Amino acid sequence: MQKEDNNMLKKVWKSLSEEGVSGCAQRTKNYVKKKINDKRPLNNSYRDILFISGCREDLPHPWRYRVIHQREQLEAYHISTDEIYYQELKVDCLRYYRAFVFFRCPYTETIGEFVEFAKRLNKKLIYDIDDLVIDTKYTDLIPYVKNMQPEDKRAYDQNVLNMQRLLRCCDMTITTTSCLAEELKNYVLEVYINRNTASEAMVALSNAALINKTSHEKIRLGYFSGSITHNADFEMILPVIIKMMKKYDQVELYLVGELDLPKKLEPYKNRICKLPFGDWKKLPEIISNVDINLAPLEDTIFNRAKSENKWVEAALVKVVTVASNVGAFRDCIVDEETGVLCSTEQEWENALEHLIIDREYRNGLAEKAYQYCMKNCTTLETGAKIAHLFEAKIDNNFGFILPGLEISGGIKVALKHASILQKRGKDVVLFLLDGKAGWCEFEECIFPIVCLKDTCIKGNIGCSVATMWTTVDFIEKYPNIKRRCYLVQNYETDFYKQGDPLRIEANRTYMPHNQIDFLTISRWCQKWLKDIYHHESQYAPNGLETNRFVCKKRKLENKIRILIEGDCAVDYKNVDEAFKIINELNSDQYEVWYMSYNAEPKEWYRVDRFLHKIPYEKVPRVYEECDILLKTSLLESFSYPPLEMMATGGYVLAVPNGGNAEYLKDEYNCLLYTAGEIEEAKEQLNRIVADETLQQKLYENGRKTAESREWRNVEESIYDMYV
Repeated sequence: MQKEDNNMLKKVWKSLSEEGVSGCAQRTKNYVKKKINDKRPLNNSYRDILFISGCREDLPHPWRYRVIHQREQLEAYHISTDEIYYQELKVDCLRYYRAFVFFRCPYTETIGEFVEFAKRLNKKLIYDIDDLVIDTKYTDLIPYVKNMQPEDKRAYDQNVLNMQRLLRCCDMTITTTSCLAEELKNYVLEVYINRNTASEAMVALSNAALINKTSHEKIRLGYFSGSITHNADFEMILPVIIKMMKKYDQVELYLVGELDLPKKLEPYKNRICKLPFGDWKKLPEIISNVDINLAPLEDTIFNRAKSENKWVEAALVKVVTVASNVGAFRDCIVDEETGVLCSTEQEWENALEHLIIDREYRNGLAEKAYQYCMKNCTTLETGAKIAHLFEAKIDNNFGFILPGLEISGGIKVALKHASILQKRGKDVVLFLLDGKAGWCEFEECIFPIVCLKDTCIKGNIGCSVATMWTTVDFIEKYPNIKRRCYLVQNYETDFYKQGDPLRIEANRTYMPHNQIDFLTISRWCQKWLKDIYHHESQYAPNGLETNRFVCKKRKLENKIRILIEGDCAVDYKNVDEAFKIINELNSDQYEVWYMSYNAEPKEWYRVDRFLHKIPYEKVPRVYEECDILLKTSLLESFSYPPLEMMATGGYVLAVPNGGNAEYLKDEYNCLLYTAGEIEEAKEQLNRIVADETLQQKLYENGRKTAESREWRNVEESIYDMYV
């Protein structure tokens, strides 16, 4: 439970001595009212489960047990939750939760769109139902429903069928009883039972009622009907009630709820107390004032699916229950040990008479029921099972931590890894250190974006992946992560000059305090992680979507177009050297295109066309329109531009570095030159232009190299790194 819940319970117990049961009930009422008003999801909070309720205050009993109490079960076992009324649900909620529980919700157009999008994102959808209100073949058995006005019944039936439609859309169902579970298996494959349980507030109020319970000479029978649909149940035992009231003058009858008083009870009206359906917080005190709790049920499939709430509520205030030997009562009550089960009218008569005349027997059953329910029927005692179930079913979420979404090779690789996971059924969320919350579209995937700067993170993350050195701090400090990974794509210490304090900050991330699994896309990175930092790392090569690139052989006739790519504000990109080479070339023979996402060209650069912040999907066209890539970077983890140029059939002149050493082979698929050797670079460039035999060789082998790096050839090894 959260801290405020613990404080609430302390106040409950304090109020017992200072204000009595009524004061305690009022405090609880105020607390629950606050929780109700605060139940809508926080716009800036990432949590595990969102409960979407088809009921609220106008139908409080089911909502309380199936939403409030289940939330308490999960929160007590470190699964964070929220709730919302189904008519307030928005598609944007998909960004903030790992799974969604629909309780008694009908299918609507908005929910249909929500479900479709959720399935695309691999979010888990769960339907929770506590009654057979999912098919008219069940609800038509209820006398009250059968007697509805035609127009009202049509609306009621449509709502039932809409609940069934949404139920069928979900991945699994949680329900309350074994009978209900068996019926639900006709509609959905996975069905799990999580019985109704008493909340901490219920237990506190029940204990308060016990403290103030007084003895009396009367024997009070209590029937707590709850809703108008239970008239037929009470009629079933009415003859026995009349016999007991006729035979024993000390017997009184308490009728609570929407029950019509039978005319046959008129002679005993002076011994009958009828109370309306009221606030649940007053119920423990009311139940504690009776001696025998009556729980008759007609043996119908609808009733067999009902829960054992009446028995639990009575047991918590040490009141014995006599129940029909049906459904959940049969499953939960041990006959003549924690209650009494009856199948016939005679058994009802025998049971009531024994309980009326034998106080010790009555109190003994009540005490055993109390002990059992306190150990087995409260949220904290039962929460572990449902929490473990939820974790087993939704423990497939991956959080990629990104500094931002500005286009770069490293960001594209991280997004590619995220897309591989999503396409294989994983729930993937992008957490940004900086940027706007929303959605990120990449290739055929779409990812929720959560901005860490303005979002309170409370949910569990199955696998959290740091992608740049600045993102490691989050996965080290955030506690609710099962597996921590660091996707190392470069030696980021060397991103900064000597003397820059960020060098130390970056380097520190390679020696983390917590257990972190190192992943990399480069043999070069794998080597220095082992040699310098003594880390074993998993390796999977980078790939390329070769079908995004149109391949054609360049003839290098007329004016030759050279492409330079890289951020000139970053020293290790060595872009200045590329333009020193360009400045010594004949401008009539060579046209120069410069592509940079962040920095703009320096004044002394000779640039015929500057390509700034080119969208990812338009980058292939740039390579296709150029003839030769001049790539002068000194440091790269995995250098994509040469591979992309080769995929289009273009030629590559590059400086060798750790990021291109895996696939660039001098005189085979490219020409290499030594960094700083301008004359050597010019000579190699002239060779490409003048030697058609060399051109053919570089063209054929370059394309082969690109095709060997097709993503489909490496996806399996990437997926295996994460799972």
